[in-house]
Amino acid sequence: MARLKETYKKELVPQLMKDFNYKNVMEVPKLVKIVINMGLGEATQNVKILDSAVVELSTISGQKAVITKAKKSIASFKLRQGMPIGCMVTLRKDQMYEFLDRLVNISLPRVRDFKGIAGNAFDGRGNYSLGIKEQLIFPEIDYDQVDKIKGMNITIVTTAKTDKEGKALLKLMGMPFRN
Repeated sequence: MARLKETYKKELVPQLMKDFNYKNVMEVPKLVKIVINMGLGEATQNVKILDSAVVELSTISGQKAVITKAKKSIASFKLRQGMPIGCMVTLRKDQMYEFLDRLVNISLPRVRDFKGIAGNAFDGRGNYSLGIKEQLIFPEIDYDQVDKIKGMNITIVTTAKTDKEGKALLKLMGMPFRN
């Protein structure tokens, strides 16, 4: 079992029950999934970028990335419906805890001039989104193999009903919030 999952069950659940006065264990917010998405607008001109993005995302997440296609045509972007435009991965269960553990303890501290992540990027229902400017912060990525620096969005979906509960859950899991 993942280290973070054990910590969640043994320490975080009782802590959250005390903090929010939950009467039932099932009320305690938990992680549902983590979605990692790379939107690559340049893929319309150069398809090779997409191939390297899929390989890198698969390496980072430990699960095969899926290519996402454009939903509608936009002439000003030279984009046709159905063109490959990015890639994504959805992590659940142990892989999700494993990834979050690596993100919080290894990858985020490697960001240049890191002062913590913004605490206001919640969506109103306890889900958190985080943008990363370059994939090089992940130790799995070999610097010499990278052809182009690509960013990604990481969305952490929880069962929390409010942003306050979601933030408390992620803070206890080790997320380095600024404020």
